Amino acid sequence: MATSSRQSDPINDGGKDLYHESVAEIMPHPPPTPLDEDYDKHDEKDMSRMGKKQELRRNFRRMSTLSFTSLIMATWEFVLISNLYGMIDGGLAGLFWSYVWTAIGFGFVIASLAEMASMAPTSGGQYHWVSEFAPPQYQKFLSYIVGWQSTLSWQAGTASGSFLTGTIIQGMITINNPDYEPQNWHGTLLIFSMVIILYVFNTWTAEWLPDFQNILMILHVFGFIAVVVVLWVLGPHPPASAVFLEFQDFGGWSSMGLSLMVGQISAIFCLICSDSAAHMSEEVKNAGVVVPRSMMWSYIMNGSLGFIMLVSLLFSIPDVEAAIDDPTGYPFLWVFQQTMPTRGTNVLTTVILLLVIAGNISVNASTSRQTYAFARDRGLVFNDWIARVHPKLLVPANAVTLTCIFTILLALINLGSTVAFNAIISLQLVALMFSYFVSIGCVLYKRIQNPKALPECRWSLGRFGPAINLVAILYSAFAFFWCFWPNEASVTVDNFNWAIVIFMGTFVISLIMYFTKGRKEYDGPVISVEGFLAERRMFA
Repeated sequence: MATSSRQSDPINDGGKDLYHESVAEIMPHPPPTPLDEDYDKHDEKDMSRMGKKQELRRNFRRMSTLSFTSLIMATWEFVLISNLYGMIDGGLAGLFWSYVWTAIGFGFVIASLAEMASMAPTSGGQYHWVSEFAPPQYQKFLSYIVGWQSTLSWQAGTASGSFLTGTIIQGMITINNPDYEPQNWHGTLLIFSMVIILYVFNTWTAEWLPDFQNILMILHVFGFIAVVVVLWVLGPHPPASAVFLEFQDFGGWSSMGLSLMVGQISAIFCLICSDSAAHMSEEVKNAGVVVPRSMMWSYIMNGSLGFIMLVSLLFSIPDVEAAIDDPTGYPFLWVFQQTMPTRGTNVLTTVILLLVIAGNISVNASTSRQTYAFARDRGLVFNDWIARVHPKLLVPANAVTLTCIFTILLALINLGSTVAFNAIISLQLVALMFSYFVSIGCVLYKRIQNPKALPECRWSLGRFGPAINLVAILYSAFAFFWCFWPNEASVTVDNFNWAIVIFMGTFVISLIMYFTKGRKEYDGPVISVEGFLAERRMFA
């Protein structure tokens, strides 16, 4: 929704949208003060063009950025952890083929996001891109709504990661002590312990986070090799026809095709979060190139490892029903128990657990940066406090604190009802898909409406951009739709997918916030960009 100030802005005189003219010749003015000797001239130019002050330390390089993104994606780990829904709706063959088409579809999405990350390498990510590329009369409203959905999505994702580690630990206890009865409050306490780890690593030891990521990347690769070798050598192997051709519907759907569509949620969950690197852009040296490359290579690498792990896992499940009904709630733990002694199960599960915890640390970092950026642009409540950067640590410590508090509050919900807790964390997928759909739609609109107006970028889709963007939009809408479906046709309170309720509830809240607060205080990042361009032209 346009404001009167935009309508009378001198940079739009004569019907020209000066912001959307090429910025190839724009030089920084005034140049921001680098925080360290590694500050890059391209980063300086990008930050100045976007009207932002460099406040965070740029201590991520090519390898550490790739490691950071790969550990957040953790595709082969999540192929093991999050296959239950796909196994119920589709069976072994359903899991395999849904992963194939999801990996292809998401490839177009990630390529589109990577190009936008090169055009505008900022921690804001999707809401910033919407602000820059949406039609002027809609940029403020759309950017604000996407900002809220993206923020809530990442916050819910941080909570879901901690929840997964807690339930995996409870599953290991069940294996080693069959008399153990998991309780909700046990899981909540485990989440609390995880929050402490996340807070320490993302505040007091944040300076060493890149090195930590590189070390864990080694474990990510060798852990994959260890699990695959065990499954290949020791696993009980069903025939290939069962893996590739035998579809099963334990969800009670009216057709196998519908069951497959519902079950693809497992594959979607395994392949998300490559865009996490974009939210760390202001801490990456030469972000306009390093971030998009890291997004694409982490997706290719993790997608490939995930594919190999999926095939290895599927060829180790001779009894699908027994795997689904395992008391731990994790079919991969059933597979491990059929493959090796309890001691071996404990060792491999501990490796996976460590990698998921490392991913949780990265998710918390990415979430806090996105929250910090949105508060910096006046999109949240208590903006000044949330956007404050610690003067010595050079991290958005308050945003990290807020993210940890949000996780704790969600964990308290788990005390009363696991269903309610799962309903909230289900917001992660649908809100993320919504932000993808809108942001890619906006860049496609600008590409068609005025292609010369797109900002200069050093990682480009070239002439294939429009086609790739279009496929990405179609796939995002497709995935968004199926993320709302319940896992079983016979719906009860326990298996109902509450994502639709939570998404619509948060959407209404964001609308209320916009009309009561955001409309008055939030202008969107594009105003800073336009202000910079107008100033440059004034002194040209």
